[in-house]
Amino acid sequence: MTLLKAATHVVANVTEASDCYAQWLDYRMVEQGHIPADLAAAWGCPASAGRAYAVIQPASGADVFLRLVEGDKVPGYTPIRTYGWAATEICVTDVEAVHARMQASPFTVIGPPKPLDGFEMVIPMQVRGPDDEIVYLTQMPTNGAAQGLPVPQSLIDRPFIMVLACEDLRGSIGWTRDVLGLDVSDPVAIRYTMIEKSFALSPEARTEIVTANWPGQDLIIELDQYPQGATPRPRHDGALPPGVAIVSMLHPDPKRLAGHWFSQPVRRDGPLYGGRMSGVLQTPDGALLEVLDGR
Repeated sequence: MTLLKAATHVVANVTEASDCYAQWLDYRMVEQGHIPADLAAAWGCPASAGRAYAVIQPASGADVFLRLVEGDKVPGYTPIRTYGWAATEICVTDVEAVHARMQASPFTVIGPPKPLDGFEMVIPMQVRGPDDEIVYLTQMPTNGAAQGLPVPQSLIDRPFIMVLACEDLRGSIGWTRDVLGLDVSDPVAIRYTMIEKSFALSPEARTEIVTANWPGQDLIIELDQYPQGATPRPRHDGALPPGVAIVSMLHPDPKRLAGHWFSQPVRRDGPLYGGRMSGVLQTPDGALLEVLDGR
């Protein structure tokens, strides 16, 4: 079971982006409309009020979504260079088949399939979408369920891990444990090709990462220590940041979050919220985390 509910990507045109994900990732539309003013205010992004959005769902029918929200291009923004939500990781059944599909698509392959350093049974690839969103497409090991990993039910299934770029990994680990109450793995230093390329690091460079989950649940967050040269994410005043702007998750014990809310929970409807109470937190680097009552 996963507590992850959605990744929100900022796109230039919701219709075009929805069609792109439908054609190339087999996602289908389940909701569309315009961002209500009170929701934009809850995000601290009043300028995003009234912008078009769509909620799309994987072919498997899993209740874990992508939400696409229209926003204006931000001059100077480059993916994998700034703090905040860096990437959406989606599980797949056959990464080589997905790689062949992506090569014919508007998605740019920035990392071909390659076993994960230190975890050879996990085989990710990485693409950059037409709106500068970064998506990892990862083949799971056959015994993944025993390791807290998902078992995809369609060629390209649901988001299963959200990648958070941190300025201070130890500080973010403390926040993840103390505020969210998640179990966090010990840091592991790996060769991280995407970060290595983006920051022109030497092949000997290693990036510390950890993973986090609610006890007994699937992994949901990966925290990466970004190197010197990373910066806060640029954005238009009052608008959602570019790239992966928000992560939405269920929380089994929302009472523990009292005193930490950026925006207090209110009840929200639709496929993503399902009538649950939902509030907003900010990570130490200011990334937006929507928390839905998961009791």
